[in-house]
Amino acid sequence: MSWLDALPTVRGKLLKGEPLGPFTWFRVGGPADAIFLPEDEDDLAAFLKALPAEVPVTLLGVGSNTLVRDGGVDGVVIRLGKAFARVEPRGGNRIYAGAAVLDATLAREAGKAGIAGLEFYRGVPGSIGGALVMNAGCYGSETKDVLVEAYALTRAGERITLSNADLGYSYRKSARAAAEPLIFLGALFEGRPDDPAAIAARMDEITARREKTQPIREKTGGSTFKNPPGHSSWKLVDDAGWRGKPFGGAMFSPLHSNFLINTGEATAADLEGLGEAVRADVKAKFGVDLDWEIKRIGKPG
Repeated sequence: MSWLDALPTVRGKLLKGEPLGPFTWFRVGGPADAIFLPEDEDDLAAFLKALPAEVPVTLLGVGSNTLVRDGGVDGVVIRLGKAFARVEPRGGNRIYAGAAVLDATLAREAGKAGIAGLEFYRGVPGSIGGALVMNAGCYGSETKDVLVEAYALTRAGERITLSNADLGYSYRKSARAAAEPLIFLGALFEGRPDDPAAIAARMDEITARREKTQPIREKTGGSTFKNPPGHSSWKLVDDAGWRGKPFGGAMFSPLHSNFLINTGEATAADLEGLGEAVRADVKAKFGVDLDWEIKRIGKPG
């Protein structure tokens, strides 16, 4: 009998063979062996404790920065829902956000509470869980600038609290999250006091800038490549001639050449294949390595 036939009893939803494409912004990808949507933190912790240690576990947020390959994902994929989407000001310019809270929602709620410094999250597609994993940021600010501490479960279902320093942040990376499987539950952030109207005005500027310069209404995954030291990824892609050039059903956006988009019927292989073709071309033409910012998971089809 396989582990799939002996999954732990849960209060949330457990689905077998569920396609993952609808859970991602690219709308592509194969199925998960199983996907778990926990009822709450206790349900998730109990599930992890009971799940055999050899079964792989993958966390999927809102899928804004994730490409699921066409062959699907082995093991259990965990998707956090409403119970993990709470935002709560804590006083002293601090605010708590669950891992399933959209980054833009945290920015908005902080602004309402008169907490400045988190406006940049208005321009980050995705959720707080993903922001914690990859030190998400934009327009000169990033998660490590505002994080006090994060709360997570280990693969064994043990609750832990991690300080900003514990997470070992660098550009678009947490050393701690890269070293061990962590399932973030939420985090505490700290900003500075300011007038809510002034904060809202700054967020409106960020929104206008995004809408003018990024294909936010397309099937995309946000920034495709990290910026190499001394370079801008969009310019390297542009200079290599890939802006708006079709590759199967994939393309780098004519509006912003670091945004990979599904033009309609792309497969995950189209999207990843285009990314790899661009990486090879940029390396050959300019001697610069482009590293993926989009998380790619699963098996080829």
